[in-house]
Amino acid sequence: MDKRDRAAIFRNRLAQAMERRKFSRSKLARETKVDRSTVGLLLKDDAPRLPNAQLAADAALALGVSTDWLLGLTDRPERPGDIVAAAMALSPAERTSADAQILGWHREAAGYKVRHVPATLPDILKTERLLDWEYSSQRNQASSPAVEAMRDQRAWLRSGVSDYEIALPVHEFKACADGTGYYEGLAKDIRYEQLELLAGFCHEMYPRLRLFLFDAHHVYSAPVTVFGPKLAVIYIGQFFLAFREGQRVRSITDHFDRLVRDAVVDARNVAGHVNALIGK
Repeated sequence: MDKRDRAAIFRNRLAQAMERRKFSRSKLARETKVDRSTVGLLLKDDAPRLPNAQLAADAALALGVSTDWLLGLTDRPERPGDIVAAAMALSPAERTSADAQILGWHREAAGYKVRHVPATLPDILKTERLLDWEYSSQRNQASSPAVEAMRDQRAWLRSGVSDYEIALPVHEFKACADGTGYYEGLAKDIRYEQLELLAGFCHEMYPRLRLFLFDAHHVYSAPVTVFGPKLAVIYIGQFFLAFREGQRVRSITDHFDRLVRDAVVDARNVAGHVNALIGK
């Protein structure tokens, strides 16, 4: 790039950044430890002037932008660390503190498809008695916040603002029916009530709500939710790992689509499959 062109880009972007941050020439001069006249020369449009590397870096740091952007090497003003932080973030995943965040993500995806792989059965479709049982083993935590969050998310689901696809391993339903694995010790009437509720929702809300059951012997997935095209969240235990960078979201969406393609029970047949497990 010609020096005059690069100087013009630097001058315009420096002025934009100063206006955005409400920086006067004097304030930028103080922050970068140069004379006010030096800043003035950089902003003059009658001759091409570029700063030395030290001043360019100090100005970028003071204004919260990247040096590459000031110099016309990129069209993104964010600093590399800020880009990474925006593209991937950790959020606490304890239910009592995360429920509002989850509902916020659902609302952010209004009008888009939400794709979800739950850790067990989907919270949004759990009965109150199952939530009571889950929370009974956790110290100092009542089930009431989770019940309220479930009701809020279910109301959002019923609103029809977004379509939902949920994929989970076929053995999850069988374990619930048989009272094995995660559901060991849970009373049969609670387990069957839970499965009846799921079957009812699958029948009532199809095709806005579609469940797909995959065989975990052939495909695997960590708990993950894709909120439209702009956010994908992976549950890793104590935290949610949230991705906003487009390529990462598309990759996780492709992963979910593979679970749907490889499903051993299609969404149309889930209600019948569940009813068969409980002898209905």
